[in-house]
Amino acid sequence: MKEFLSDWHNLLPAAGLVVLAIVAVFFWLWRKPDDPSEVERQRRAYLNRIGRIVEGHVLEIQDYPCASQTKKPAGGGKRRAGGHSNGIQKLLYYTYSISGVTYETAQDITGLEARIHLSRIAAGQVASVKYDPSNPSNSILLADDWSGLH
Repeated sequence: MKEFLSDWHNLLPAAGLVVLAIVAVFFWLWRKPDDPSEVERQRRAYLNRIGRIVEGHVLEIQDYPCASQTKKPAGGGKRRAGGHSNGIQKLLYYTYSISGVTYETAQDITGLEARIHLSRIAAGQVASVKYDPSNPSNSILLADDWSGLH
């Protein structure tokens, strides 16, 4: 064993693996956080692909100001709050029932307003809801290429 450790040619592969592990840990710890709007877009795409459809009802649409919109970053320009360029977040509240369990939830429809006419949506309106059969509380009313609003 002493001969193995005394020859530096034998230590190079081990040192290389240690350096590679340190670099991998560094990049893993300093990676950029996931963009919330991209995570939501992927969730909508997943539910649109695998979701089952059930009848639901629109409850209301609410506008909320994004609190972080008014904060200024160090560079002096305005900060975008999670992709909400105008500082307003739109939530569409709806309800649906599956196997006797009633779910009441909301979907962030900010950025999807062009797909629907907000003036045509009314409380109590019937809608199609897509939900995940393995997790029925995970659902959508709107996706990038699908709408459950009638």
